[in-house]
Order: sequence, then structure tokens, then C-alpha cells
Amino acid sequence: MSWNPTHAPDCETGLDSIETVIIPRARDLGGFEVRRALPSMDRQMVGPFIFFDQMGPAEFVTGHGIDVRPHPHIGLGTVTYLMKGAFEHRDSIGSHQTIRPGEVNWMLAGRGVTHSERTSEAVRQAPHSLLGIQTWVALPEDREEMAPTFEHHKKEALPLLEESGSTARLILGTAWGERAPVTMQSEIFYADVTLAPGAALPLPDEHEDRGLYVLSGEIVIAGETFATGRMMVFRPGDRITVRAGAKGARVLALGGETLNGPRYMWWNFVSSSPDRIEEAKTAWKAADWDSGPFRLPPGDTSEYIPITDDMDRMKIKR
Repeated sequence: MSWNPTHAPDCETGLDSIETVIIPRARDLGGFEVRRALPSMDRQMVGPFIFFDQMGPAEFVTGHGIDVRPHPHIGLGTVTYLMKGAFEHRDSIGSHQTIRPGEVNWMLAGRGVTHSERTSEAVRQAPHSLLGIQTWVALPEDREEMAPTFEHHKKEALPLLEESGSTARLILGTAWGERAPVTMQSEIFYADVTLAPGAALPLPDEHEDRGLYVLSGEIVIAGETFATGRMMVFRPGDRITVRAGAKGARVLALGGETLNGPRYMWWNFVSSSPDRIEEAKTAWKAADWDSGPFRLPPGDTSEYIPITDDMDRMKIKR
């Protein structure tokens, strides 16, 4: 379906088209709140999206910021997209990139990568804000052991659709006749959409799985209102159109093709094989940065996040 936020659909989307409504779990990371929508008790993935975190909104005083120490990933791609603020990404393949609002960082972990995320010293010189979304995309089984890669794309490189006061910026994949420049390993779409009051959003028809996360404002479906911080996952095959409430809305639309089966997940590791996750755990605990499969990011080698006894008792989730 093409993009047209004022289009009146042939038939309104009914509540029976909603498979799941997810209320994210909130965690306080020391003055910095994260809300996790995926994975949830009711839903592991939406298409290949297996992890969805809202970071903030957070306000930092002078001298403070985020310091996510080096940590590992396998079997996935991480997508970072900010609405406010900035921080630095470093990884073990040598990438060093500052990300700012409207830009996208895409790190494909494949067989293994390590990265860190920190507020720069320049940004810490004054009070600052942070708001963003981090997602993980599980890889197709035959691509889980790819070599790690990293891409950064500026705001201007991402397709922007505008009409009647509404906008849609395509972050990943294909939707509404547009394609984002980020290199993907499966069919996918991910968009940042701002809707004028009462405007309609038709979700792309060509993708099997589709979901919507309300970042601000409200979405109305069949007379029922879905407030900020809700994720709706829709029934495959239905034509889906939602409307913004009286004050408009900002939403993240996402989805894509389902993978060939569920994925196992433990800490920062995702795989179709639990044995592969155990291998990654053993390698990270060994901390053999010279001959093991993991390296620390150049320029950030003085510390890392270890696997603790409490973490080691966690079960591998499917």
C-alpha cells in the first residue's frame, strides 16, 4: 500500500486484526530508564526483530552520560536510531562513529563482534538529553556466522516521505515504494513516522509480520485508543491502517519476513543453536583477546562487561 496519511481506507482496521498488545518492561539503569518491548512473554519476535528497547528520555547533568562498556554479540544485527542526543560507537572491527538524531548505526555481529557505547567528553561538558531506540535483528540461519560489518548512514540518506503534515523516514528495508540504503540480510521494514492529528497510517502490505510502537501521542484503532509506550502486533495478511489521536502521534513501524524457526537468546547472544551460545559464553569468559574469537574495540580496551555468576545462572531463552 502506498504512503498517504490522509487516505480513507476501503475498510477500517478492526480490533481482531491485533494479535498482541505489549506493555514494555521498564528498567532503571541509574537515572537512565530503558523500556523493553521485545522479547516479551507473549511475543519473541516481529519478523526478524527480536529485541526492541526505548532508551530514555533521559537528562544528564554536566560531566555525566552513558558508559556501556565493551560487550559481545553473535548471530544478530544491532540497529541504533536516536531522536535526541549523541554518543560514540566503537567496535572490534575498528569502527568509531558518533551517532546523532535521524542517523542509523547498523552493526552486523555475525560470528562475533564486541562494541561499546559512550557519551563523548565534548558532550559531557554541558547538560544534555538522550532519547532513542535500539533494536536487534536476528539473522537467517545460513548467515549467522557471517563476518561482522558496520554501516553508518546520515539522516539525509534515509528516504523521507512527507504529506499533509505527516512524515515517514524509512530506517531499514522497503516500504511504501521506497528502499533504505542499509544492507540487510532478510526482507524487513523499519520506519520513524510522525502523524498529524487524525492522520492515517497504512502499514506496508508486502511484509508478513507487522508491528507498531507508540513513541508519543496516541493511536486509535476501531474506536480504541492505544497510548504512548504500547506495541501492537498485527495479524498477517490483513490490510492495516491506523489513525493518530487528536494530538497526533509519533510511532515506529516495523516488521518483515518470519525466520525459519525460533531463536535462542542469552544475554547479548542470539542463535538458532543453543550449543553456539554456550561456545560464545565460554569464549567471552576466557577473555583471550589475542587468540580467542573476540577482540576489544581499539581505543576502548581498559575494561569490559564480564559474565558474572548471577548471569551464568540465567537460562537460555527460546
